[in-house]
Amino acid sequence: MKYILNISRIIVGVLFIFSGLVKANDPLGLSYKMQEFFEIWGWGFLDNYTLAFSVAMIAFEIIAGVAVLVGWQMRLFSWLLLILIVFFTFLTGYAHFSDKVRECGCFGDCIPLTADQSFMKDLILLVLIGVIFLNRNKIKPSMPSFASVAILFFATIFSFAIQWYVLLHLPVVDCLPYKIGNNIPEKMKVPAGAIPDSTVISFVYNKDGKDVEFTAAQFPDDFDDSLYKFVKRYDKVVRKGNATPKINDFSLQTFFKNDTTQALLQEDRYQLYLFLKHDYNKGDWTQAMEVLLQTATQKNIRGFLVTSLAVEEVLDPQSPAVFQKLLPLHLDPVALKTAARANPTLFLIKQGTIVGKWSYSDLARAMPVLMALKANPPAGQ
Repeated sequence: MKYILNISRIIVGVLFIFSGLVKANDPLGLSYKMQEFFEIWGWGFLDNYTLAFSVAMIAFEIIAGVAVLVGWQMRLFSWLLLILIVFFTFLTGYAHFSDKVRECGCFGDCIPLTADQSFMKDLILLVLIGVIFLNRNKIKPSMPSFASVAILFFATIFSFAIQWYVLLHLPVVDCLPYKIGNNIPEKMKVPAGAIPDSTVISFVYNKDGKDVEFTAAQFPDDFDDSLYKFVKRYDKVVRKGNATPKINDFSLQTFFKNDTTQALLQEDRYQLYLFLKHDYNKGDWTQAMEVLLQTATQKNIRGFLVTSLAVEEVLDPQSPAVFQKLLPLHLDPVALKTAARANPTLFLIKQGTIVGKWSYSDLARAMPVLMALKANPPAGQ
């Protein structure tokens, strides 16, 4: 039994630390996944708190994983782990059986798991944590108390520090479809060899005041127009495929509602795109952006402001003056969340390929890159 207990501790501890570190690379990703669940459940009032929930949950995963490995305060942590895994199993089980969430964000965007894979993982973890919980009084610390506390202290500092860093800058490892080197138009295409959804035509009729549904191959034997009143027909998905582009909601529109996505991304010219969400950070970054735009102008590089803000907010005299020097484009808020983890984020793009990408905190790093670029030919050439 001692052997099984030790193996369970190692697996649980390592997996929790690994899961926490992967999610710590992009805490906003988990925050957005929480908002997805809250939207389904009608808990939208919690959206403003999801980032705090995300940071705390990620930190706890790392800390709990370390505590399990060193065997520190296992009476407390076994209870906390059991509560957490029951909660996780409920979430992944809901996603799996309701089919309303395709990926649960268990390992962030770097290791996407389907809902059923996440559910099976949590069931296995539930068993392993159950073993730890039932034998919590037998687990002894593997090192002196002072050393255990010191390790937990540094694990706590690290778990919050890494999340603070990526929120201020950008994820250390970019696993999103908008990473440097990716071509946006290519990512908007269905991958080669992808399997489309398998569908059947389904009919809904009303009989005796109740809606009944059947496919073309399953019409009832007593079907008659006098008994069955047509309600609707639709394509019912019977097997989900994978024919979904990595980017499927990227549509740059002028404020006159004209889609200019392909026209802009096909230009064989360097372009700057400042991606700005509505709750953008205000501060000294606007000064750095002003300097960048001066250099961009000298090199005939156009700058665009990609935002979900209304045109009135963009042109508001109270808004940063740099906004007036950028051509405004509208993008769906969901696409903005994926493209720009930091708010705002600057992209350097040429012919749809992302050449550079910087957080508002790192705009100074964009200057050497911009200075080294060959100038675009004058407009019209």
